[in-house]
Parts: sequence; C-alpha cells; structure tokens
Amino acid sequence: MTQTASLVDTPTPLETGQAGKLAELAKALAHPARVQIVCLLLERGNCICGDLVEELHLAQSTVSEHLRILKAAGVILGTIDHPKVCYALQPGHMAPLADLLAAMAAADPRGTGRCGV
Repeated sequence: MTQTASLVDTPTPLETGQAGKLAELAKALAHPARVQIVCLLLERGNCICGDLVEELHLAQSTVSEHLRILKAAGVILGTIDHPKVCYALQPGHMAPLADLLAAMAAADPRGTGRCGV
C-alpha cells in the first residue's frame, strides 16, 4: 500500500467527530507564550508557575491565564502540591492533532484534482 493510499484509508476528523476537539487543541496552542510553555514542559517534564514566570519574563497573572487555557483544553495537568501547583503535559492528549498535522505534512499538495467530490 502506498503512503497516499494509507492516508485515504485513515478516518478524517469529520468522519470520527473530532473536528471540534482538534480545533480546541489548535486554539490552545495559538499563542507564542503557550507554545513556549509547552516547549518548557517538554524539556523539563514539569514546572510550577513561578518557574515559568522567570523563564518567560511575563507577569504571573499572564502566565496563569495561559496555563488556565492550556489546562481547560486538556493539554496540561496541574497537580496541587500546596501551596504550589505543578504543571505537566497531559500524556497522549495531543495525539489526534499530531496525527492530523502528520497527515497534512505528508499529503500531496496537488490533491486528487477533484474538488467537492
């Protein structure tokens, strides 16, 4: 089976009902500070808000808002270690978005030549 054929056999987000979830994940990453937070969590495994404030050179309230958005989308988890909250990436949660992006990167830019079919 060719790579193009395997992409055709893969259910699309519309077929699996995941389009809304994929859009929510993409929206959660649609800010440079949130991308930086995700990159820092990938690098370090986990961080508290104060560490992120120091690294990003942003106000604590700004970092907290970005963390709230990432957490609401399920991209990160926050574990309470009173009085701090330790943040880490949610394992596997980004897989559907990663799959879509991989399919887009591998797609033939010419498509099938059949629009609207």
